Amino acid sequence: MDYARFFQDAVDTLRNERRYRTFAEIERDAARFPHAVWHSPQGERDIVIWCSNDYLGMGCHASVVEAMCETARQAGAGAGGTRNISGNSHAIVELEAELADLHGKDAALVFTSGYVSNQTGIATLARLIPDCLILSDALNHNSMIEGVRQAGRDKKVFRHNDLAHLEELLREAGDRPKLIVFESIYSMDGDVAPIGAICDLAERYGAMTYLDEVHAVGMYGPRGAGLAERDGVMHRVDVIEGTLGKAFGVVGGYISGSRAVMDAVRSYAPGFIFTTALPPAVAAAAAASVRHLKNSAAERTRQQAQVAKVKRALDLAGLPQIVTETHIVPVMVGDAEACKAASDLLLAEHGIYIQPINYPTVPRGTERLRITPGPCHDDVLVARLAAALTDVWGRLGLPLARRAEAAE
Repeated sequence: MDYARFFQDAVDTLRNERRYRTFAEIERDAARFPHAVWHSPQGERDIVIWCSNDYLGMGCHASVVEAMCETARQAGAGAGGTRNISGNSHAIVELEAELADLHGKDAALVFTSGYVSNQTGIATLARLIPDCLILSDALNHNSMIEGVRQAGRDKKVFRHNDLAHLEELLREAGDRPKLIVFESIYSMDGDVAPIGAICDLAERYGAMTYLDEVHAVGMYGPRGAGLAERDGVMHRVDVIEGTLGKAFGVVGGYISGSRAVMDAVRSYAPGFIFTTALPPAVAAAAAASVRHLKNSAAERTRQQAQVAKVKRALDLAGLPQIVTETHIVPVMVGDAEACKAASDLLLAEHGIYIQPINYPTVPRGTERLRITPGPCHDDVLVARLAAALTDVWGRLGLPLARRAEAAE
C-alpha cells in the first residue's frame, strides 16, 4: 500500500486548484516594525509587512518585550505543565485578572490560542446546557464552527448579520435553551455585527450570547475592550472571547464572563485541562500589553488615521476595495491564480508583503488581498503601497473600480 501517494494526491489537488499555500520566510525586526527581512530564494531582502494581525505593533513594544524577557529570566522558558500540574503560574493568574477587568466580567480563562478558546469554549458551554440549540452566524470563523460541531448539539445557521432571520429561528426554538454565537468584526470583509440588536433578541427570547472580539480587542472602545465596549453593550454580552495574538501582539486566547460560567468551563473543557499552559513569560508580556492599551489611546488613534489614509489612497488609484468601517482593507481580485500572482509581484518587485486570501477562507470568485494598516505605517509607506498596487494591477490586467466612485 502506497500511503504516501494518498497525501501527495491531496497536495496535488490543491496545486491544480491554485489553492496550494506557500509561506514566506520572514524575520521581524522589533526596532523597525513593520519592516522585516524576507529570506527569499535569492537571499535576504528588506520588506514591509502590510498584512500583519499584530495590528498595533504591540508585539514589538518595549514594555511588552521587556516584560517577556524579565519574566523568562526569572521563571524560565516554559510553563512546566498543565494548569492543574504546576502550570498555574502567578503570571497567568494576573493576566486573567487583567482580562476580566478589561471586559467588566467576574472572571476570565486563558487558553493556548484564540482558535482553542473558541473551539473548546463553545463546545463546552453548549454541552453543559441541556437541550441547547446553537444559533451561529453564517460567516463565523472556522474555530467557532468547530466549536459548534464538537458540541454535538442541534444548530441553526442564521444569514450573516440578518436580524430578521435570527429572530425567526429564535421564535421557532420556543422555550428551549439557546446560545447565539457571533463575531464583532468579520475579518475577511471587515464588516461589523449589530451587537446591541442581537442582545435585544437574546433577552427577548431567553438566549445566551457568546461574542468573538478577536479582531476588535485592543483597538476599539475607550480601554480597548472591543466593539461591545465602544457601543456601550459589553455588560449585556454573556461571554466575550478574545485573542492575545492580534492587537495585543503576543499569543493565546481567552474567554470572559460570570464566575460560574468560567469555573464550569475550567472544570470541564478538555482543551483547557489537557494542554500545557502558556509560559509565564508569554502571560506577563500579554498582561503588559493589555495594561498599556487600557491606558493609552495613542496607538488606536494613530492606526485609525493611517487606515483612513490607505483607504483614501486606494480610492484615488481606483483600486477595488471593499468599503468598511474597520481597520481591515480588502482589495478584491476575484481569481485565485491572479491573487497569488499579485501577491508574488508585490513581494518580489516592490518589497511589500500581503498574502493572498483564497478559498476556502473566502468563497471562490471573491479572492482578495487583505491589508491591515497599523500605526507604524507612515505616509511614505502608504504612498508606496498605492503605487505598487497600481503597478501590479496594470501588469496583470486586473479590473479597477470605477473612477467616479473613487472620486466621491
